[in-house]
Amino acid sequence: MNIQTGFFYVFAFVLLYAAFRVVTARNTVHAVLHLMLAFSQASALWLMLQAEFLAIALVLVYLGAVMVLFLFVVMMLDINVDAMRKGFWRNFPLAAMLGAVVALEMAAVLLTGFRISTPNAMAPVVPGAAADLANVKALGLLLYTDYLMPIQIAAVILLVGMVAAIALTLRGRKDSKFINVGDQVRVKASDRLQVVKVAPTRAAAPASEENPS
Repeated sequence: MNIQTGFFYVFAFVLLYAAFRVVTARNTVHAVLHLMLAFSQASALWLMLQAEFLAIALVLVYLGAVMVLFLFVVMMLDINVDAMRKGFWRNFPLAAMLGAVVALEMAAVLLTGFRISTPNAMAPVVPGAAADLANVKALGLLLYTDYLMPIQIAAVILLVGMVAAIALTLRGRKDSKFINVGDQVRVKASDRLQVVKVAPTRAAAPASEENPS
């Protein structure tokens, strides 16, 4: 067994352990942290398969944005786990049946092997043509040449969604305090500070002597 195979088994074992702890962890924050660990190990496996773009995208998108957002949301909501586990045993038979079906399908695929079919067997194959170009560069050229229009449409849709989310969030609400930024910029010192004339202080009058008894 070489060092690459050893790293594969290490990453795969940690990935399986983290995925198992995501399902069985009683604390929601611990489940999210184990899910982040699972994504990091999957990214390492992608790197070993020389798919650098997928590995970096998995780290940046899921670990850097989605999982951190989930973690903050879970910590702020303070979810009551005991209330969520009330119907666990009632739904366990259905979940176990679906898990068994998925396990049987994966076993069937792994035992029979992957069959790679070529659509056009008579097409000429140029050896070393794909190896001369990095996968990230090839993906970039493909996205911005053949799929330029779908990329632009997806970018416009995401931009519209972002603007709509900002508009819905920053709308004026009666139950929250709203400060106009323009009024703050146009304010003058005389509007903020008002000088009030106060009479000068005078010495206190001497206390009268007490009458002798």
